Amino acid sequence: MYITWLGHSCFRLESAGYGLVIDISHHHFDHDCLEAVTLLPGGENPFTVETFSTFHDDCQGALRGDNTVHIFRAEGMTVVHLGDLGCALTAAQEEKISGCDVLMLPVGGTYTIDAAAAAELVRRLHPRLVLPMHFRRGEQGFPELTTLEDFLSRLPEQPVHRLTGETLDLTSKGTS
Repeated sequence: MYITWLGHSCFRLESAGYGLVIDISHHHFDHDCLEAVTLLPGGENPFTVETFSTFHDDCQGALRGDNTVHIFRAEGMTVVHLGDLGCALTAAQEEKISGCDVLMLPVGGTYTIDAAAAAELVRRLHPRLVLPMHFRRGEQGFPELTTLEDFLSRLPEQPVHRLTGETLDLTSKGTS
């Protein structure tokens, strides 16, 4: 399986010649850009998809509405995209995604959980890999979001591997 970061909270997952794009966790302008995605004829979809609802804020959606968490399974791996998670997960939700292979996690705060909450979630869920998202990167991203370094500084016990490109090969021997 290949995962390509397309920016912000958008990723492309590829398996068995089939690709899907994920960033449709809620209907806000910085997500949900369906017109930028072209549907192509393809083979059999190797992905199973499960979803559950959370909130985009810590006020039960009163500020920013709902959020959808997506769980993708293919090639014996589980990839979780938390969308714009803005609230604590329930114990049942955490149990459902605990130990996943890849956790796509918002870390920038303001519109999502902040770096401290994201780091604590990593400690509780024990994912094999974490792909941080929804943060400020230089001049890119909303100015009120924090940087990736703010999140990483809160997990000094975790090894950090920076990719030289945007694509991660989960099937290579070097990926762990």
